[in-house]
Amino acid sequence: MRALTFCLLLLAWPGVAAERVVSLAPSLTEIMLELEADDLLVGVLDGGERPAAVAQLPSVGRYGQLEMESLLALQPDLVLLWPDSISKAQQQQLRRLGIPLLIAEPRKLADLEQQFAEIGARIGRIEQGQKLQRAFSAGLARLSQRYHRDQPLRLFYQVWNVPLYTIGGQQIISDALRICGAENVFAELTLPAPQVSVEAVLQANPEVILAGEQGQLDAWRIWPGVTAVAREQLWLVPDAGLERPSFQMLAATERLCQVLANAQ
Repeated sequence: MRALTFCLLLLAWPGVAAERVVSLAPSLTEIMLELEADDLLVGVLDGGERPAAVAQLPSVGRYGQLEMESLLALQPDLVLLWPDSISKAQQQQLRRLGIPLLIAEPRKLADLEQQFAEIGARIGRIEQGQKLQRAFSAGLARLSQRYHRDQPLRLFYQVWNVPLYTIGGQQIISDALRICGAENVFAELTLPAPQVSVEAVLQANPEVILAGEQGQLDAWRIWPGVTAVAREQLWLVPDAGLERPSFQMLAATERLCQVLANAQ
């Protein structure tokens, strides 16, 4: 099925490799670097610290605040974007101007795997894209086999504390949890980052709680009846790379699996 999808993408693509690419998401910038295509990048949307290879590239604004004139001045023949990185109105404006867009929002790791091949094809780096795709697929298979659990750990992944946010089942981190032998206790929620109540977490009674800060984990200790608290299964997210869907997410997922392997 994936091979068929890739073939259909190539048939739908006009065939002229992009030579001037603007990236509107840090994860997509990373993929360009992983494809050894930083020479094709002419601008980026700022969103945190930049990799050294693109430190001097022109900025086209910040997340959610695209500077259209700056982007147009770079004369891109391909814009890579995450759906929420710019407004729908600006996406429509780019389409009206005839600028090719590649919209990437992988919800599963298999989607990300396909994305390497798709972007590689669009920029004339087909071999590199397929190489990344194969390596990513093999890495996922290895992790899935090694960390499989017949009874997955029930896990609460905390994104923020006030208000309390988690990840939904269609967020790619949920799929990374699955690879590591865990299941998101809020997998039925469809929003990428839904707000939940403390009461909902208590009712879900997770066996493991993951959060980005120690203070967020310590706050759960007032609820000793929660299985994760009773068993001392309160863990820091081991790698912020889980939040950036690029090839480096494979290593970030492996570090997550290593942490969860210690859970009871």
